[in-house]
Amino acid sequence: MNDVPPPVREAATEGDRAAVAAQLGRPPRGTKAVAHRCPCGLPDVVETTPRLADGTPFPTLYYLTCPRATSACSRLESAGLMKEMEARLAADPELAAEYRAAHEDYLARREAIGHVPEIAGTSAGGMPGRVKCLHVHLGHALAVGPGVNPFGDEVIARVAPWWRDGPCVTS
Repeated sequence: MNDVPPPVREAATEGDRAAVAAQLGRPPRGTKAVAHRCPCGLPDVVETTPRLADGTPFPTLYYLTCPRATSACSRLESAGLMKEMEARLAADPELAAEYRAAHEDYLARREAIGHVPEIAGTSAGGMPGRVKCLHVHLGHALAVGPGVNPFGDEVIARVAPWWRDGPCVTS
């Protein structure tokens, strides 16, 4: 899959937080760990806490931070890929079962970090019944590896290697 490196789960360093702040154009919120590193060495997915420091519930466990990867997702969304995926989801019971399993995986991984009653049962990206955000699916697939999120795996296969021109930011 585009020579994508395997997931990592390592504490975010100050350098990682600085890189993510540069990628996002703002300080990151709730960053718990680096869940995946781009081949350039920078974080491209961070794991976030399910409740932010100010008490706000935050359902997005895996946050895609690389601006090149997010742009690639946005281009796929603009091209209508989410509608195509939703149509396939409605017509293919096996795909729907795999997608429900991805939803359950997401919930279990977030719950292992912390229980937040306000978001219990809510994963991200429209799971399990819709396809709402390719950024979430790409982040999930990068963070946990292939074979867990079918739509995340598909996004990885469809995007050009966003790292080929070197780091997206200088930290």
